[in-house]
Amino acid sequence: MLAKATKNIVVLVTLTAVVAATSVQSLAGIGFARSRAVGGIIIDSSGIVHRPTELQTREMIDAMKLADVPGDLKQLNTIRKVSLKQLQQAIAANESKQIADLPDSVKYLAGIQRIKYVFVYPEQNDIVLAGPGEGWIINESGAVVGETTGRPVVLLEDLLVAFRTVHAARQGGISCSIDPTPEGRARFQQFIRKQARFTPQVLDGIAEALGKQQVTLAGVPETSHFARVLVAADYHMKSIAMQLTESPVKELDSYLEMIKKTRVKASNITPRWWLASDYEPLAKSDDGLAYEIRGQGVKAMTENDLIQADGTSVPTGKSGELAQKWADHMTANYEELSKKNAVFGQLRNVMDLSVIAALVEHDGLRERAACDLSLLMNAGNSVEIHEFNAPKTIDTQCSFVKRGGEYIITASGGVMLESWQAASRSQTSQHVKELRASTKHVSGENWWWN
Repeated sequence: MLAKATKNIVVLVTLTAVVAATSVQSLAGIGFARSRAVGGIIIDSSGIVHRPTELQTREMIDAMKLADVPGDLKQLNTIRKVSLKQLQQAIAANESKQIADLPDSVKYLAGIQRIKYVFVYPEQNDIVLAGPGEGWIINESGAVVGETTGRPVVLLEDLLVAFRTVHAARQGGISCSIDPTPEGRARFQQFIRKQARFTPQVLDGIAEALGKQQVTLAGVPETSHFARVLVAADYHMKSIAMQLTESPVKELDSYLEMIKKTRVKASNITPRWWLASDYEPLAKSDDGLAYEIRGQGVKAMTENDLIQADGTSVPTGKSGELAQKWADHMTANYEELSKKNAVFGQLRNVMDLSVIAALVEHDGLRERAACDLSLLMNAGNSVEIHEFNAPKTIDTQCSFVKRGGEYIITASGGVMLESWQAASRSQTSQHVKELRASTKHVSGENWWWN
């Protein structure tokens, strides 16, 4: 987002979408599509990110056609367990290696809504993931969520991506960024200098000057559901900040509202926000066989950028008071926000999965358990995940608020996940050791149990 003010109007330019009538195209034999809406966004074959129309959302929901949830999976359970060893066997037993052809219970990991624990069972050569779970439904935006809680379920395809990108995450992290181009910023500044005064009609000129904003992804396949979650979460955060989407949480004002209530000194210093992983040290048993993932998982962060004459931005290492206040409000309300908008819960889920994948590697849990997870971890001749259209650009759209002053604002940023950092910090915990001792491993054909 960019903004500049003259006279009495502050113009805020953000990355919301102009909706295009992109039809939903089904893949053979399944109800999913390369352009399928994920997290309240849809990506067409050109890589342009849009909001889906109501018709597109309905078509996508109708195409998903969930099977009835088995009775023993319906009930809410605080610690549902999934055996990775037996899950892999269940996948291998399926004739098709397309993830779309697997039973819903496998695709949605028995309805687990957040993985809180990792238990290692050397005697059974197994690693078990555990967390709250229940039956699932499709919500109004097309996300698969818990029947009573409304929280998004953890997806098998996101788990596979987390495992298969664990080494890339170690080398450079996992990130998403949506930013104006330097050329767009320069055109914007040139355009704005020619305006004697602002009117709402000038907004079209600003959007044209800025042009399309670029989507940059690193650490995960651009065509994966995991990547779409990163893009969608960043998109919705900025839409809320600029009041282009009404905040679903009463306590979270938009940044635009904050601007109206305060005075901002004229400057070419501009705030940038992003969502980052936020974990407390893992709770770890003294024998290294039990772990608890602790902390909210996600926080909003901010830093000021200096916009130079040629349109390039340079981080200053500092944050503005107002931008920091909005980031703090976003963080404080994240739990409630994730209940209202599933994409923020999905973001936390993929962050959790990346931390778990890093933990398995960092602490050598596969070797400790002598547990073969080659089908889950290798992208070779194993289960194939969905491939969606890769996100490339987002159209610029403007918003404005009447207020005195003259300044420039940017809200570039995105999502940054440092899973190995989270996996490398732990504290000894007797509680998690006792919890594992009371959580008996169930061998046999069942890959999950309560």
